[in-house]
Amino acid sequence: MNIVYKDESYCIIGACMEVHNNLGAGFSEVVYKDALEYEFRQRGVPYEREKKYAVSYREIVLPHYFYADFVIYDKIILEVKGVAGLVDEHIAQCINYLKVSQNRLSLLVNFGELRLNYKRIVL
Repeated sequence: MNIVYKDESYCIIGACMEVHNNLGAGFSEVVYKDALEYEFRQRGVPYEREKKYAVSYREIVLPHYFYADFVIYDKIILEVKGVAGLVDEHIAQCINYLKVSQNRLSLLVNFGELRLNYKRIVL
């Protein structure tokens, strides 16, 4: 089986586990994003935080944008949550982000549970 961006995903999830092991559950998402940014810098992982994407509808570009929490290695969207549990709407959000960004992989990571929970969403 060919896993999309296997090595890169392993590195990203490793950084997420490090953050979760140190902070645990219960903080707001922005705290986890700040800690992840630190981890990515320490590990030399190229990333953009809050990358802006335009959304097209028919022949126009809509006036509002979407902001990916992180785009890592210029090809993987990392969506950070700090909720009691992941739901279908979170997965749908990642699918839409992939469509708009034209990336192939999104990692949906939830820091709000006692154990780090993550899902790989591939288009």
